This record gives sequence, structure tokens and C-alpha cells, in this order.
Amino acid sequence: MSDQDDSESSAIGTRRAFLAATAAGVVGGTGLSEEAEARVRRQSKPEVLQETAVRQSSGHGAFLNDDDYATVAAIAERLMPASGTRPGAKEANVVNYIDAALSGAYFDQQYFYRQGLAALDAYCVATHKESFVYLKPAVQDDIIAAMEEGKADGFTWPSARNFFETLRTHTIEGMFCDPIYGGNKDFAGWRSVGFPGAQLTYSAEDMASTKAFTRLPTVGLQHSISKTGRKI
Repeated sequence: MSDQDDSESSAIGTRRAFLAATAAGVVGGTGLSEEAEARVRRQSKPEVLQETAVRQSSGHGAFLNDDDYATVAAIAERLMPASGTRPGAKEANVVNYIDAALSGAYFDQQYFYRQGLAALDAYCVATHKESFVYLKPAVQDDIIAAMEEGKADGFTWPSARNFFETLRTHTIEGMFCDPIYGGNKDFAGWRSVGFPGAQLTYSAEDMASTKAFTRLPTVGLQHSISKTGRKI
């Protein structure tokens, strides 16, 4: 393996570890951020969540156009890349969560995303003659780093750093939210950190164990609602 491959592998591991640690609070809540959760509760009655669960989509269909959908998907994958047997943002369908959220709980961030994505595309074309999705992963990482450090030119509102931080937050949410919100497809995010999901009960033995919970399959809120009819 070359020094470049070693460096990229190390960067992926470091980034995954950081985001997974940051996501602990999101996984614990099995849902959206506090702000988004409040909006969902205002806009929707809990008892109809089962009927209004966000469908898993392999293409855009809520807010993002094809180009923007591909760009957000590529950014999310670089922020939370697959590594070995661990799934990444692509497997978890993170972009579907973001797309759906922008047409619902995050509808007031639509212009924010339009402006940020336009500025990102202009920066990529100006510095590398190609849009983000066509650049090599190492170059994509450099661009993301420039955004994080506020060094990417051409951003006004949102600033490059603000846009990066929002994308990072939404990527974490989409990776570790309950699948009812459109991300974490097939519990990819939960499986990557050993989270068992929205189990209805835990035995005393389960609570005392220091091992991963494997007694029952991972389940989400939609399964729990269908089994109990309970409001959440």
C-alpha cells in the first residue's frame, strides 16, 4: 500500500471515529436534532407517523434536483465513508434523509442549501475545472477541509464553514436517525455502532450485560408503533 493510500485510510478512520462519537447523542434519541424534532411534533400528529414515514428512495423526489442530489450524496459519503465492513452514508441513504428533511422539517433551509451548493460548485470549477462529484476523493476531501477551515472562496451566505457544519450535522442525523425519517437505511448506521434500535423492553440481564444486544433483531419506531399502537 502506498503512502497516499495509508494517508487516505487513516483520514477515513479518523473521520469515521469523530463522526460516530459525535453521533452518540443522535443515536440515543433515535431521531432528528432537537430543533427538527420540535418542528415535526408541531407539524404532525404522532399517531399518523406510521402512515407518513419517509419512503426510501434511490433518486431525488422531494426537493433536490439531480445535480444537487448527487453533490450532497458525494459530500455525505466523504464525511461518513464506508470502511471495511462498516457501511457509509451511501449505504445508509443519508441523502434521502436530507432531501426529505428539506421538504419538511428543514423547509426553511432550502435557500440556504441552494446558495451553498451553487457557491460550492463555482469554487470547484474555479479551482479544479470540474464540479464536486467528478473530482477524485482526495481532492473532494481537500475541498471539504477548505470549507471547514473557511478557506473556500466565493461563499457569502452561507459562509463556507457554516455550510460545512450544516452538511456535517445533517449527515450525522441521516446516518443515525430512525429509518422512519428516511435515512439509516436497513439500520446501516445503527449496525455500525451496535445500537439495537427502538426495542420495546429490555430484561434485567440485558441491562446488566456489557456485550452488544443481539437477543432480538434491530427495530425502528415504525415497527414499535405497528406492534403497540402507542403514541410517541
